Amino acid sequence: MAKKSLADTSREMAGIDIAILSTHAENGEIANRPMSNSGDVAYAGTSYYFTYEQARTGSDIQRNPKAALGFSSEAGLFSKGIYLAVEGSTELIRDKTAFQQHWTSDLDKWFDHGIDTPGLVLITVRANRMAYWKGREEGEVEL
Repeated sequence: MAKKSLADTSREMAGIDIAILSTHAENGEIANRPMSNSGDVAYAGTSYYFTYEQARTGSDIQRNPKAALGFSSEAGLFSKGIYLAVEGSTELIRDKTAFQQHWTSDLDKWFDHGIDTPGLVLITVRANRMAYWKGREEGEVEL
């Protein structure tokens, strides 16, 4: 199986804004939702997303910290784009200093009071395993 470096993968991810975040729902099923990287795309093995603590995403993570992310740079399976699947551990961060580090102005349309929005949390997803597909090539990313 082919291996790709995290640095090479990060360069290919630079144009990808949306990821699909998958968590374990209360009933044991998998819950999926799109999340925006909000310009925070210098990928080093950890992803950051904002949500409300009371949202289903927050309660799923509190119950089970295992999650997955899916990234796609193009729509065609045999295009020159890349598809990435990340398995990892999540954590909910409630620290405004961390919020500030990952905040972009694009988030203002979702969170009315910026980093002072009541109930705001930062989700971190730390990759434990990462696989990629690029045309006919597929393999693991070295973390």
